[in-house]
Amino acid sequence: MNILSIGNSFSVDCQHYLPDLFGKAGIQSYIGNLYIGGCSLEMHYNNMISDAPAYEYFVNNVSLGKCRLSVALSDAEWDYITLQQASHFSGLPETYYPFLSQLIDYVSSRCPKAKLLLNQTWAYEYNSTHNAFGYYDCSRKKMFELSSSAYETAAQKYGLSLIPTGKAVESARQDETFDPEKGGLSLTRDGFHLSYVYGRFLAASVWYETLTGLNISDNSFIPSELEYLGRNQTTGNILNKEIIYTRADLELIAKLKQICHTVTQHNKYSL
Repeated sequence: MNILSIGNSFSVDCQHYLPDLFGKAGIQSYIGNLYIGGCSLEMHYNNMISDAPAYEYFVNNVSLGKCRLSVALSDAEWDYITLQQASHFSGLPETYYPFLSQLIDYVSSRCPKAKLLLNQTWAYEYNSTHNAFGYYDCSRKKMFELSSSAYETAAQKYGLSLIPTGKAVESARQDETFDPEKGGLSLTRDGFHLSYVYGRFLAASVWYETLTGLNISDNSFIPSELEYLGRNQTTGNILNKEIIYTRADLELIAKLKQICHTVTQHNKYSL
């Protein structure tokens, strides 16, 4: 299965465990991501017009260096191509147009066999310090509701399927286990990017179920036992923390799988 995301750091989060999930299911995958941090639909549109080598291009989580949108579109015979709005604009529908329609036309003309989808991004954590959280009165609920409405309106307008990542994250937060406001675990690592293990695993699970139609509960993959902590500022070496999976941890993963399955089964804009 060949998947390309015209995205940003949020698509990096979503894709992180996706090759592993496909591998466990015996599905060969080639998963590309065109990355610019915080990239909006307008920025993607401008890069489309200029055909600038503005992106860092990842395939199966490995960087292949700088790339143009046009080159990535011709890199494989893509089965699925995803688009998403920058998280900070996700609940502001006026920021989607006319850029989304122009991108859809451009991508469709170059990859007519590919199925286009929107990846619904998630709301920031309740205590996020992201500067754009003020657009939503620093309310997670308001950000979720406005972004959900904007994505669903766009999906309906252009007849696109929707990957309900944002809904899955918000559904998980309804369980006290994943609601830090009630003493639970946060699914973000900094108030907006997904946490390295549970948040990223939930997002990848939603993509897996949406794109394959398979039940994530039947997939035996367990997230990495190393959690990335950054780099040593002196040596540049990657810092990892070993994660010892206890029964409780595995129960959390099972709970996320169930949340994922429930959300994807009730997705009005499924494939």
